[in-house]
Amino acid sequence: QVQLVESGGGLAQPGGSLRLSCVASGFAFESAGMGWFRQPPGKQREFVANINWHGSTTDYADSVKGRFTVSRDNAKNTVYLQMNSLEPEDTALYYCGKVKHPMTTSTRFGNYDYWGQGTQVTVSS
Repeated sequence: QVQLVESGGGLAQPGGSLRLSCVASGFAFESAGMGWFRQPPGKQREFVANINWHGSTTDYADSVKGRFTVSRDNAKNTVYLQMNSLEPEDTALYYCGKVKHPMTTSTRFGNYDYWGQGTQVTVSS
């Protein structure tokens, strides 16, 4: 069965960095677009970043452009989110997701069919 397991969350100070990982199994990872979403306290889940199946194309929410970098290693079935210059507004539960249709990418929640359990990121001094 499809599994997505995130890790790497934690407490960071403003201006600090964290690197999230998402290990995938149970599907053809090398053909799947992947994305990162987050859900701040009391708010809806929102798009953060995505990456195409080859790793050659990425897209970011305006709020994280220039600070976050998404990447993938198809040999390790893993997608990463490097988060730099963290701000308190980045505090959220971070999820990785698999795009529903192979060879596509999306910024829309409804186009993802599997999600991990989430990893908490808290940015506070």
